[in-house]
Amino acid sequence: MADEKNQPRPNQLNIEISEEVADGIYSNLAIITHSNSEFVVDFVRVMPGVPKAKVKARVLLTPQHAKRLMRALVDNVQKFEAVHGTIRETEVPEVPMNFGGPTAQA
Repeated sequence: MADEKNQPRPNQLNIEISEEVADGIYSNLAIITHSNSEFVVDFVRVMPGVPKAKVKARVLLTPQHAKRLMRALVDNVQKFEAVHGTIRETEVPEVPMNFGGPTAQA
């Protein structure tokens, strides 16, 4: 009898992640811009007292995928808060963010 556990199911995607990517990148600021065809999310690490910050990762998304990501984040935050309690929001420090084009902070 074949081992059915290791057989891919129809419409199943096998996703692999390298060790480097699995380590992750720390970010405490996201800068979101968009055009008519894509969303660009730049993940930045801002250090206290340092006037310069670097973009640590950039993710480009279609508008449809950006909306799916937004819904997935809302769902996951609600699940997190159901287990761990309400996430307390703190004031966002003002950082000059004039990069041109439509911009939002997250």
